[in-house]
Amino acid sequence: MFPRMAICLLVLGVAGCTSLPNSPQPDDPAFAPVLPEEDVINVEPTGSIFSQGQVNSIYSDIKAHRVGDLITVQLVESTTAKKNANSQSGKDSSLGLDALKLGGSTVTLNGYDTSVSMGANNSFKGQAKADQSNSLQGNISVSVVRVLPNGNLVVRGEKWLMLNNGNEYIRITGLVRSEDVNADNTVLSQRIANARIQYGGTGDLANSQERGWFSQFFNGPYSPF
Repeated sequence: MFPRMAICLLVLGVAGCTSLPNSPQPDDPAFAPVLPEEDVINVEPTGSIFSQGQVNSIYSDIKAHRVGDLITVQLVESTTAKKNANSQSGKDSSLGLDALKLGGSTVTLNGYDTSVSMGANNSFKGQAKADQSNSLQGNISVSVVRVLPNGNLVVRGEKWLMLNNGNEYIRITGLVRSEDVNADNTVLSQRIANARIQYGGTGDLANSQERGWFSQFFNGPYSPF
């Protein structure tokens, strides 16, 4: 009984050292839109068609500038990274002593002369190469959740696509200048400050590409091997 309990405690300890990835779920409150508050309009029976509470300036447009407004983000992300490193070093050394001579004759031991020679050779060569590229294109609509005092807009949103073997999602949070929003209420993802863009999936296809927690432990920093 004691060996079985020890094995169970060991397995639980290993599981505690490795954190399993949190599976994202739709309708996460951290990415939920904020609904604008309803404007209360006091209607006064003046007999006139004109209403001051519903007046719209001729200089206004449809660009998002209030909490609850929607902005379409155009994803145009593309990154490329390359790195090459080469190092090489070498060292040769040698040492030699002539044979001893007495009276002009070479001293021998068991038929061998007493000359000595030594040599050493040391070389090292290392090479490393890294090449990575990423690209993300598409559109996603986000909502304005806060308007800062300087006019910048805090935006966030998510999009979920249901597929046969799982779901794919895109999540975005960040800051947008109202001046960077185009006339058609769109903004490039490169114009979003402090952007957090997540693209991933859930289901069988996503799970098949992840290692189990036991193999993650032996490939992590806590592995004793």
